[in-house]
Parts: sequence; structure tokens; C-alpha cells
Amino acid sequence: MRRPVALLLILFSYQLTLKAQNKELDSLWSVWTNVSLIDSTRINAMNELAWDGYLYNKPDSAFICAELAMTLAKKEGYKKKMASSLNTQGASFWVRGNFANALYYFNLSYEIYDEEGDLANSAACLNNMGIINRSQGNNLKALNYLLKSLHIRENLKDSSRIAGVMSNVGLIYQDQEDYDNALKYYSRSLKIRETLNDSSRMAGTLTNIGLILQIQEDFDGALNYFENSLVLNRKLNNRKEEANSLVNIALVYVEQNKNEKALEFLDQSNSISVAINDSNGIANVQTSIGTIYLSEENYAKAISQCKIGLEISDILGDILMQKEACNCLYLSYKQNGNPAKALETFENLSGLKDSLKQSETIQKLHEMEFNKQVLQDSIANAEIERVKEQQYQDEVSANKRSKNISFGVSIAILILAAGLYSRLRYVRKTKSIIEQEKDRSEKLLLNILPSEIAKELKEKGKADARDFETVSILFSDFKGFTEQSANLSAPDLVNEINYCFEGFDQIMEKYNIEKIKTIGDAYMAAGGLPIPTDDSVANTVLAALEMQAFILKRKQELDASGKPSFEMRVGIHTGPVVAGIVGVKKFQYDLWGDTVNTASRMESSGEVGNVNISQATYELLKGANNFSFESRGKISVKGKGKMQMWFVSQG
Repeated sequence: MRRPVALLLILFSYQLTLKAQNKELDSLWSVWTNVSLIDSTRINAMNELAWDGYLYNKPDSAFICAELAMTLAKKEGYKKKMASSLNTQGASFWVRGNFANALYYFNLSYEIYDEEGDLANSAACLNNMGIINRSQGNNLKALNYLLKSLHIRENLKDSSRIAGVMSNVGLIYQDQEDYDNALKYYSRSLKIRETLNDSSRMAGTLTNIGLILQIQEDFDGALNYFENSLVLNRKLNNRKEEANSLVNIALVYVEQNKNEKALEFLDQSNSISVAINDSNGIANVQTSIGTIYLSEENYAKAISQCKIGLEISDILGDILMQKEACNCLYLSYKQNGNPAKALETFENLSGLKDSLKQSETIQKLHEMEFNKQVLQDSIANAEIERVKEQQYQDEVSANKRSKNISFGVSIAILILAAGLYSRLRYVRKTKSIIEQEKDRSEKLLLNILPSEIAKELKEKGKADARDFETVSILFSDFKGFTEQSANLSAPDLVNEINYCFEGFDQIMEKYNIEKIKTIGDAYMAAGGLPIPTDDSVANTVLAALEMQAFILKRKQELDASGKPSFEMRVGIHTGPVVAGIVGVKKFQYDLWGDTVNTASRMESSGEVGNVNISQATYELLKGANNFSFESRGKISVKGKGKMQMWFVSQG
């Protein structure tokens, strides 16, 4: 039996096995245990049992069954059946979310199929590896695998699978916001599927095209594709996708300020979601309806709808949906004259934004990494060609040397002497390289850890955690980072963050403040460790003031050139902390304690352009002649009640 091996588009692109029709799992087991049957039949039965019986509900059992089949196939030399078993094992890891092992087994399967000249299954394995790499954010690798798979499929004239791979390639380009290429591959895929009358996959491709057209503000075009998708989903009786199509249509009408039409389609979608018990769909619809009522200034209805959306999305743990519902509620309460509820909702919204901020920054960095890896790939190819050329030259030189052996022993002695001299030079060069690498490792360690901690780690192999009584924790954060980052390309965003953080690093070094870490656009540092000093509190404040001056100057430069710029809040609190190293491979020097949390609250409660300090930090500095203080009174802080705060400046 020949087993196809490609993944569905969402979970796997295509079926990896022929479905066992009207066979009970126990009958498959009976075939396997019947040693009188030929081995190929037994292997097929066990592979089928692994896939149909256990893959989706007991993937670990599927792995074991496939291992039994693979062992027998290996013993009998059935290479393609070995590949099929390895493929099932890869799928079992994919189902469990273990991408690294899934890739390992899919690659083993691919190597066998490729060696055996099985082009169809080789292409399917490449497609699988492409999809997994996309899941991991490795879009360059994903694209390489998918394009190889597409090339094989096109040579085989396998139309259905050509369309599937093209859709996957379109997803990669859509991830990278390369909408022209995404539309090109989606359109080619759609054309093939129309020819094949593959309605279910046509509906998904129509939706993907509609989403891109909506982003490009071609609302009429988007509406046309969404409506066609809706027709197909109704024809297929795919209720969940029918509900999604209705929401997509409604959102286009919202963009066109046709709220009555939008509400009509959202009501239809909600009815379907309730009927099929789709909680995510219900939350989406309720929040969307609430947002429409908000735009119409019908705040009571907006609050009612968005509260439902928030409650459901909170249960589901959907942070993005919670953020949308919270934002709707905050604006509704604010406009409806309920400041207490507005404040409460705003605090929840701020927490959700913090949770999303890091993932948004990571996504930007992934997009930049894609472009960076394209360049690295070109460099790697050039290096491969250089090595090949060097090998060729070495072979030519070797041939010439062999011809010259006949010139006599004296030449051989000279060659030997030259070899010894070359060896001596090699040893010296290697020693120099080792010393350079040692220096690089030393510098890298000091970049990660304070020098005293690094020294302890090298001497003892570990560094003990320590208590510090008086440490000044500094937090900074760019205001409106998510909104401003939308106006910058990935390279410009990363370059700007890097420029600012390099400036901060130099300031920390100037004032002997220890940089702890960065998280997205947030910067954390500490004064008074690992070696406490009498001036650490003052130096931390001076560093914070210089950071603000640095950002102000940078903003003036960028504003003058018409480029987006950042503004920053800085907060400081002083108190006891525990400091130590966490992690084994990617270890990090970090701090723990309520002092860290309070310092973070000083930053979030601060104002742009100022340095906000706590009462504890003020008490330690109030006698200093080189600082001026402005009391802010007691300000409500989430989780801590009201706290006295001060703005500090040099005076």
C-alpha cells in the first residue's frame, strides 16, 4: 500500500494515509499479530493502526506502533515502508506540538523517499517541513522547502497538490506583508481548484484573497471574494466557516460606514455560532457589534455587547480578543460618564497591551530576520562556491606535486621542510585564533553578567544568589511604541531601538549602573549591585535624567527630518532585592522582589519626559543639593493602592 505523506493546510495539507474503510482497530491488530501473513501486509496494518487508531487521540501510542512497523520494515529491507513509518512518527510529534522532533522524523522520511526516487512522497515531506518551519517563524526555510515541493509537483503535474503548495507559499508571503506575491500564489491556487471543482479549499483561498484586498482597502473586491466564500461554505454546510464569512462581510461594511448592513450580517453569524456552540465566534461577534454601537454613540448597548465578548474571551484566554473588548468598554464607560468603571477597565487594558507588546515586537524582529537570512543565504552560497573552487585548486596542486616527485629526494626534503614550516605556522596561527576566541568569550560573558559574577561563575562553575538591602531599580518604556512601530519598517524599527539602547548602555557604563535586561522596548537597570556604593542611588537618578535628555535630543533630530520618533517614561524605586543567575544555556543575571514590581509601577505611573521616583528613593536623596523635587501627591497604583511619588530633576 502506498501511503501519501503531506500535511493538511491547518494541521496537515493532505492526508498521509489511506483511510481504513469499515475496518475495526482490533482487526488491524489481528493482522499485525498473525505471523503467518507476509510481512508487508503486517507492516501496512500496523502503520494504518498507528495513523487511524491513535495519531490524533493518543499520539504517543501512534509513535510506538509506527516504531514496531518501522523495525520490521528495516529488518526486511522495505525502505519505503520505513519512510512511511518515520513519517507517522513525525506526525505524532507534530500533533503534540514538538516541532523539533517532527522535523527530525520528517527529514529522515524525506531522505529515504528521495534516495528511492519517490518524487511524490518526497514533495509531500518537503511540504510538511515547510509548514512546520512557518509555525516556528522560520519563513525563509519554510519558503525554500515549499518551493522545492512545488517544483516537484509541477513536474509530476499533480494539480491538486500544486494548488495546496501554492496556497502555503501564499501564506508565507502574507506573513511577510508581501501582498503582491501572496495574491499571485493565491490566485494561481484558486484557478487550479476551480478547474478541479475543489469547493472546500476554494472557499479558504477566496477568504485569504479577500483579507488581503481588505488590507489594501479594495473593499468592493474584498466583499466579492467574501461573498463567494460564503456561497461555497453554505453549499458545503460548513457552519463554522459560514459564520466566519459573515463576520468578514460585516467588517467590510463597517469599513464602508454601513453599520446597519454590518449588524445584519453579525446577527446571522452570531446565530450560527450559538447553534454550533462556537465560543470564539460568539465572542468575536459580540465585540464587533459592541464596537459598532460605540461608533454610533449608543454606549449602553456597546457596554452590554462588549461585556459579553470580554467574559467569553477571558474564559478562552484569547488576549487579543480581550484587548478589543476592553478597549470598547473603556471608551464606552468614559463617554457614558462612568469614570470609575473606565479607570478599572483601562487598567485591565494596559495589562493586556503589555502582554501583547512583546509578541508584536518579536513579530517585527521575525520579519527583519527573514530579510536578513535571505542575505545570509546568498553569502552562504557564495562561500560554498569558494570552497569548491579551493578544493579544485588543491586537487590541481596535488596533481602537480605528484608529477614532481620524480625530480629526486632533494625536492622531497624541501617539500618536507616546507610542510614542517607550514605546520609550525599553522600551530602558531591556531594558538592565536584560540586566544582571540578566548578573548571574545570573555567579552561576551562580561556583556551578559557583572564582572564579579562572571569571575565567580568561572572559578566555581556557579554563582550563588545574593540579598541586597539598597538597590535602585530603573525601568524605562517608550510611550505608544506599538502605534509608532506601525509607521516604521522592520529594519528601521530595530535600528532605532538598537540606537537608543546603545546610548542607554553607554550612560549606564558612565554612572556604573548595571544593565539587567531589555524586554521589547522596555529597558531595566539597577544601581547598587553587585558591589553596593554610597552614591548608587544618586547615580541611578543621574543616569535616568541623562536617558531622558538623550531621547529628547533624538526626538528633535527625527522630528526635524519628518521621521517617526519615540517619547519615554522612566521610573525608579529603591529597596531590597534578591539577585542571581537563572537558566543553564541562555543564562541571565536577574532580580526578584517587590522592589522590582514597585519600580515597574513607578515607570507606568510616570509621565513622558520626566523621571518619576518613589517615596523610598526620595527619602535617600532629599538632602542632596544637586537635585530638585516636585511632589505629585499620592497616586493610585494597581495592586498597591495609593503611593507617594515625586518628579526629580537636576537643580
